[in-house]
Amino acid sequence: MILRIIAVGRLRESFWENAAADYIRRLRPYARLEIVEVAISSKEAATPGAEIRAMEAEGAAILDKLKRHPGSVIVLDRTGDALNSQQLAERLADLILEGRSEVAFIIGGPLGLAPAVLDRADLLLSFSPMTFPHQLMRVILLEQIYRSFRIMHHEPYHK
Repeated sequence: MILRIIAVGRLRESFWENAAADYIRRLRPYARLEIVEVAISSKEAATPGAEIRAMEAEGAAILDKLKRHPGSVIVLDRTGDALNSQQLAERLADLILEGRSEVAFIIGGPLGLAPAVLDRADLLLSFSPMTFPHQLMRVILLEQIYRSFRIMHHEPYHK
């Protein structure tokens, strides 16, 4: 299976990079993982109109990365379906059984995701109704994907 994480922004601090690298290493036996980073278009003190334009620019860049993506698209959004770890593993296992060899996970930036990206989703997935920093969300997503594969293979890790 090919897993693609398309994320707005890059991991800036070494502790995020180290945590992500650890889960990427752990995932190697289970799937091929690609990380695709899209530039952040937003500015901290932007006007509401500028924020909308920035979010739309980020959304266009994400959708551009999905043009040649034949698989399922799972968008992380706090309004999405809240699955537990077992349910996420079952969802991924179902995709594999359906013959879907590629899955893209989308993580938005500080402003969130453009409506066009949300509309492109095959699944809106929520890890919590709370808002998390997008850098931390990448690490959480990697850990949950790793946990899903361990569950699917009946290997110890998940309790």
